[in-house]
Parts: sequence; structure tokens; C-alpha cells
Amino acid sequence: MIRPATPADVPRIHAMIRELADYERALDEARATEEQLRDALFGADPAVFALIAESDADRRETVGFALWFRNFSTWTGTHGIYLEDLYVRPHARGGGHGRALLAELARICVERGYQRFEWSVLDWNAPSIAFYESLGAEAMDEWTVRRLSGEPLQALAVLAQSDENPNRPTSLSI
Repeated sequence: MIRPATPADVPRIHAMIRELADYERALDEARATEEQLRDALFGADPAVFALIAESDADRRETVGFALWFRNFSTWTGTHGIYLEDLYVRPHARGGGHGRALLAELARICVERGYQRFEWSVLDWNAPSIAFYESLGAEAMDEWTVRRLSGEPLQALAVLAQSDENPNRPTSLSI
């Protein structure tokens, strides 16, 4: 069974994020707290959303989740979905939960007129890559993901705040 997450799911989502980070060999990088997740998912202005997969045998057992947000394509002129995390607990894999989570996100895309459903996968994660390919997902091999974080992010932000920056915006709100 797939359903939207509720505030009561936050501890389980947090635990599964940590399980996913451990699987991806990056547990030390998973620093989000339950409070941050609760605010992002259920605060005054949520910009991220989650689905929960529950086992059919015991509808109270959370076996997976998908965490996503809207993106936008200037080429299609429409929003899309970016899947930040998809995780199914090891004992529940092969039970159709991952496919059901992705199918629900695809349904949301189609229902809302979104043109794209995108996500990233680690290049060494052969089981996930094979699963995604079985669904018809295409690799975007010509595209390379770039990320600014930590010191480089801070340094670039300082440039925007500099009085010596002739292109500095006078005000910007999102």
C-alpha cells in the first residue's frame, strides 16, 4: 500500500534516510534531523513531499519511502518531479514496493500535467540501475551533476553580497 506521509511517519522516514545513507557509504553525511524533516514536510510552507510504502501483510509496517519535490523545465514550460530519495528496506525488496512508489509518482506527474520525472542513481548501484531501466528510465549520460556546498558555496555567496559586485541585486525574495 502506498500513501502520503503524515507527521507521525517522520521518525521512520528519518531512520530509513540513515539506512539509505549507510547503504550508499555516506552515513556521516546524513545530518538531517527529525525536526528538519518535520518542518520541510509539514511546516508552514512545505516544498518537499513524501510517500510511504507499507507491507501488504501488516499495513502497520513501513517498508519504504519516496521523498520528492517539484522542479521546472524551461524547455517544456512545465513542472516535473525530482525524486530525492527512494528506499525500500532490504527484507521487503522484490515485493513491488519500489515499483509502486515510482508508479504513484508517475501518476502524480500525469495527473498534474508534469512532463518529467527525474532522479539520480549512483553509478555503482547496478541493481537499482537495472530496475530503473526495466521501467524504461533513460540514463542522461551527456549530463553531469554539479554541486556547490561547504566552503565553495560560502565563498560564492560572499561574492553576491560584495559591495564591489556591480550586478548585485538590491533585493531578492523567493
